[in-house]
Amino acid sequence: MNVLPFRGRRGLLVAAAATTTALILSGCGSEAGAGEAGDEPFRILVLGALSAEGALGINASTSVLAAQAGAQVANEDGGILGRDIEVEVADDQGDPTAAVTLVREAINSDTPPDAILNSGPSQVADATLPIINQAGILSFNIGPTETSLDPSVFPLNFDISAGPSHHVAGQANHFEEMGYTSVGVLHGSSSYGESYGNLADEGFADGGMKVVGNEEYDVASLDMTPQLEALRAKNPDVLALDAYGAPLGYILQGLEKLGWDVPVVGNVSVAATGLVNTPPPSGVLGTEQVENLVMEVYRSTVYNPEAEVTNRAVEAMLSIDPIKATLILAYNYDAVMLLKAAAESVGSTDDPEALAAALEDPEVTKTAETAILNEYVFSADEHSPAIAGDEFQFIPPSAVKDGQFHVAK
Repeated sequence: MNVLPFRGRRGLLVAAAATTTALILSGCGSEAGAGEAGDEPFRILVLGALSAEGALGINASTSVLAAQAGAQVANEDGGILGRDIEVEVADDQGDPTAAVTLVREAINSDTPPDAILNSGPSQVADATLPIINQAGILSFNIGPTETSLDPSVFPLNFDISAGPSHHVAGQANHFEEMGYTSVGVLHGSSSYGESYGNLADEGFADGGMKVVGNEEYDVASLDMTPQLEALRAKNPDVLALDAYGAPLGYILQGLEKLGWDVPVVGNVSVAATGLVNTPPPSGVLGTEQVENLVMEVYRSTVYNPEAEVTNRAVEAMLSIDPIKATLILAYNYDAVMLLKAAAESVGSTDDPEALAAALEDPEVTKTAETAILNEYVFSADEHSPAIAGDEFQFIPPSAVKDGQFHVAK
């Protein structure tokens, strides 16, 4: 493998290769020989569709960058029990088959990873989690699947993005605040989209809403008009929308074509799609297509000059590379901080089961200097974070600068 090292900002050593890059960040204040592994770095493999076109590639770049920034900040604070963190990035192209190959190569190498992080989509998690689990490696997943949060299936995996149940609950609270009483649901055929759709009926009903229709579209389709027409016939007060990447554009075109001006509340997948946050000609921000759209986001993704921890994360990311997507994709920064907190609680980095048990303890996770979600609460029954209602905010499509929405006053 042809590796070309070069020196970057803050003494960053980057090794760039055709398919993977190793990012070794020198710890500030760490001691040689500290921790049971001595001078051995703590190795984190991050999967990301860096070469994919469109939103997938852009979002993957931010997810990977977040992990790199997390390593940089953690190393500035002494690393993980004195071990410098080394981040290796593998371009899986968003292809589950490619991701499986890369994971197997890493696991069978002379320097296997201590932890594995992915950058989505959920199809990649579906394909790789069984292999990672069999290898006994701790993993963090931002593309939830039907079983990825279940510790009886994947005891060493933690979903660090909120699951669809949290997104549905957040939307239900918003619907109540807005006075909506009936909802139509439109969701994709991805693993996440199907989970969202399956949970929407009960979740919205529990929030006092009448679900008048629940339609699924094929994410490979170029026209979602039939599903939109079916929902329009039920005359809901609001449309709850799950869409990510190109399908969102086709749905907005379909709404415009039908002349249907129903209020649309997009979940976090909608907010993660740059199309709606970018002005023409490459996006639709400020156009009639998004006049009725609001998006579910985390408060950390809306710029706040007083949010010190989040702002430190943003500064670290910018010191490495530009931030191409929103911080909705920056969960992997928090993954590094959670790893650091768990290891400090256990006093060791060589026991994945002990680290997983520590992550199930809210007294441990609340000590992590996480930036995207204020706090992660896992349990022995569910490895998906319990999200407080105040983590969510609903905003119109807004300009993005350095990964954060700047909402017009």
